[in-house]
Amino acid sequence: MIRAIGVIVPAHDEQDLLPSCLRSLRRAARALRGTPVHLVVVADACRDRTAEVARRGGAAVVTIGARSVGAARAAGAREVLRRTSHLDPADVWLATTDADTLVPVSWLRQQARLADQGWDAVAGTVWVADWSGYPQRVRAAFHERYGAGLGPHPPVHGANLGFRAATYLKAGGFPDAPTAEDHALVAALAATGGRMLWTRAVTVATSARREARAPNGFSHYLADLEATA
Repeated sequence: MIRAIGVIVPAHDEQDLLPSCLRSLRRAARALRGTPVHLVVVADACRDRTAEVARRGGAAVVTIGARSVGAARAAGAREVLRRTSHLDPADVWLATTDADTLVPVSWLRQQARLADQGWDAVAGTVWVADWSGYPQRVRAAFHERYGAGLGPHPPVHGANLGFRAATYLKAGGFPDAPTAEDHALVAALAATGGRMLWTRAVTVATSARREARAPNGFSHYLADLEATA
């Protein structure tokens, strides 16, 4: 049974979008009704007030200068594991999202339920809350390609990923990579023999901003859609 949950949010110069993200996470944490939630923001090479905003929003803050989302997620996981070191890692769940993402109230509750059913990792989907700044054809192409189904290669998003701490440790953790750290971790989790679930039942709203924080991430995917749609 899951006895504690850690939520990890990597952030590079995210003072503007982070408050909304944290509000959504606090609502999701309250919905668990009794399970402790450790909310950790990793301020990575920030030149703005990200760390201050995170503390004001109720998060613990880890500060690094790696400019690497993989290193940031790994640092957040280490902090959660430190805070839950008195527990069996099999009873601790780690969830990751991004500072430009809003999670639903049920987000953590759904993951905890799936963990208690025996799943070791859960990969959910994303939807775009605001398409302003993109032509209609990009939105249509996204819904056609991404929304048609999970397909033979299900999507993986660091903005919507959860896993058992014991499985994470067995997999070796997030790599120190500036991009695709989520795909690398999921491959490593699967290699451990852990039970992986890809599901549309767990979804989050992410931004369609053009200013990417990680190379070849979701913003890059949308740029490719715009170029080819």
